[in-house]
Amino acid sequence: MALDPYTYLTLSMRPGEPSRVGVSFHTVELRAHSWVGENGKPCFDLSTSEATVTVSTAGPVTDQDLTIARDLFNAAAHYLADCERLHSAAENEAA
Repeated sequence: MALDPYTYLTLSMRPGEPSRVGVSFHTVELRAHSWVGENGKPCFDLSTSEATVTVSTAGPVTDQDLTIARDLFNAAAHYLADCERLHSAAENEAA
């Protein structure tokens, strides 16, 4: 059973603890975009018509920023591989 597309947002705030925001995109309307801002900082967006999540550096690019960018790249590559595998399997079942 397929669900209708949706964006799910949670905000947790407890006294004495850091706030936590969660955004889940479950839609074919998801867009990914990257650019370098006017301030020279690299930026990366995931967005739908309902929400946008932006990732950027806190200042000049550091070794930690490179690690985060590589982690994003590797996670996206893994997501792509899973999507391709599952899409292929669904096509083979339909044939």
